[in-house]
Amino acid sequence: MATFQYIAKDAGGNETRGQIEAGSRNEAIDAVRAQGLFPTALGEVRSQAPAAAPAKKKGGAKKPAAPSGEGKKKGKGLNMDIKIPMPKFLRGKVKTKVLTQFTRQLATLVNAGLPLMRGIDVLKRQMKDAQMREALEGVSETIQAGGTFSEALTAYPKIFDNLYINMVKAGEAGGVLEIVLGRLAEFAEKAEKIKNKVKGAMIYPIVVLVAAVGITAFLLVTVIPKFKQVFADMMGGAELPAITQLVIDASEFVQHNGLLIFAIVVAVVMAKKAIGKTSKGAYLFDLLSLKMPVTGTLVQRTAISRLSRTLGTLLSSGVPILQSLVIVRDTSGNRVVSNAIQNVHDAVKEGEGMTQPLSQCWVFPPMVISMVEVGEETGAMAEMLTRVADTYDDEVDNAVAGMTAAIEPALIIVLALIVGTIVVAMFMPMIQIISSVSGGAN
Repeated sequence: MATFQYIAKDAGGNETRGQIEAGSRNEAIDAVRAQGLFPTALGEVRSQAPAAAPAKKKGGAKKPAAPSGEGKKKGKGLNMDIKIPMPKFLRGKVKTKVLTQFTRQLATLVNAGLPLMRGIDVLKRQMKDAQMREALEGVSETIQAGGTFSEALTAYPKIFDNLYINMVKAGEAGGVLEIVLGRLAEFAEKAEKIKNKVKGAMIYPIVVLVAAVGITAFLLVTVIPKFKQVFADMMGGAELPAITQLVIDASEFVQHNGLLIFAIVVAVVMAKKAIGKTSKGAYLFDLLSLKMPVTGTLVQRTAISRLSRTLGTLLSSGVPILQSLVIVRDTSGNRVVSNAIQNVHDAVKEGEGMTQPLSQCWVFPPMVISMVEVGEETGAMAEMLTRVADTYDDEVDNAVAGMTAAIEPALIIVLALIVGTIVVAMFMPMIQIISSVSGGAN
């Protein structure tokens, strides 16, 4: 047995040091990890031979003693010759596109017969993303030190989530890592495709809304005050039409209370964020997102597609059902769906099926429940869930297209009404002025 001294980080990122006895460096690293720590440096404590006695010169004279600190270093010496990657808990996430590309390329290399370490080194050298490259260096060093691929990934939880790590672990246990990596890449690609479609559908409405707000503010702050002065000079204090007076009042309110309006908007945004951080508030917002008249259906179908594909991918990769349900619950992105999955988890844990608890949640349509029931009866749950995900991917596409087709003309109409109302309000007094001038001329 040898003694090793280590430097490690706990889950909170705090550094700790200590010594441990083990038969080898790999065993020492495993022992440190067993304590819930992430070793960053480890080296064997080596004993040094005691300094030789000073030689005596002729005549009995002794050789002068060495200066303090020289030749007196006895006992233990430390050679910290192994560097282990430190987890970067405080760093942001790598872009999904970068992670997906890495996963797809690694699956291709491993499937072609290239060893895992060699594949990681190849991708590390060509990786342009600095954070991902540093993570791959740490993963490579951990594997070289005797750790598994899935263990190495746990040091970077903001890059590789629980879904990724557990699927890799299942692939390692079943000897089908290349297949699992391919499924991971396919899953990420389809999830990103759905996300991009939803984002793309929202770009046009946001642009139109911003344009409407900008044009309205410009008219109220810049144009309307000039017309007000013209009306005051030319109408001699005569009463303005009701719609014109309403627009002028709105203009004066915006001019004199701009800071108040800005403060209200900021307060509403901050209040929403504060409420959203509470469990009840977050649940309420997620419930409202599912109940919204236009976008609720899209949110519901997207949630079902994501849930079905995630669970189907985990089950087909060999991850146990209970563990898969926990991962799906934590990655659902909606607390209403998350609570439903928790009920399913509890039922399965008690030996029941998934169909009954799913049917008790209004989020899941009868078609989904029927497919799950068929999957339980035939033992092809993963295949049924994948079919559900494919079906709802198509429905999301149709919903996005329908929503875009409905929102575009609606927003144009709203913008036309706002601008048209202001234009009509400004021209009505002008018509009165023209009419009075024409009458006076006659």
